[in-house]
Amino acid sequence: MDHGIFQRREIKFLVDSRQRAILEQAFRGRMVPDPHGESTICNVYFDTPDYRLVRASMEKPVYKEKLRMRSYGRVSPEGSVFLELKKKYKGVVYKRRIALSEREAMDYMEGLAGLPGDSQIGREIDYFRHFYANIRPAVYLCYDRSPWYAADDPDFRATFDKRIRFRTEDMTLTAAPGGQHLLLPQQSLFEVKTADAVPLWLVEALEAGGVRQASFSKYGEAYKTILKERSGVLCA
Repeated sequence: MDHGIFQRREIKFLVDSRQRAILEQAFRGRMVPDPHGESTICNVYFDTPDYRLVRASMEKPVYKEKLRMRSYGRVSPEGSVFLELKKKYKGVVYKRRIALSEREAMDYMEGLAGLPGDSQIGREIDYFRHFYANIRPAVYLCYDRSPWYAADDPDFRATFDKRIRFRTEDMTLTAAPGGQHLLLPQQSLFEVKTADAVPLWLVEALEAGGVRQASFSKYGEAYKTILKERSGVLCA
């Protein structure tokens, strides 16, 4: 298994096409496009039947956590996915993840098998799954991501996510990406991922574009849409 640990701040902004162009202009000579280019990131978020995890997260507590399964594009049952435990404490994001096949990950989440091998990250994920004993696939989310990293510091990264879509059916990474859109066609979610301060040149570019920090959780926005749709059905 491949293991990964990440610790950083993630700062989010909603931008339109004009603002994105201003930021990408400022990237020249400072930021480098990821060599893999734009990719479609697919996720399955796990939660309790009453959405306990996302409801707690939306209350903006000091500490919050979530569990998701992620792939880069559609995969086969034997394709590689990441099982990720994401925690946030006082604005700092901590990610623990392990690489599995899609079949191994789903067998584990359905209680049909344990995690292969033995690791600290695996034990943390195992504790989480047993603590929230009735978690199940709650939302499928996908989006097209354009990643960048600083030419002089690969740990300073920025991403543009567009065409953010979700669904509550066919919640498997083996299915084709798709779903209901959460953003307008000209919008992107811009995220800065850093362990340090945001550089002055980027602060100036954000100000020049009139870009303001936003509180935007993809899963949280999907959940709010689900609630609105359910309320509409109940009122109809």
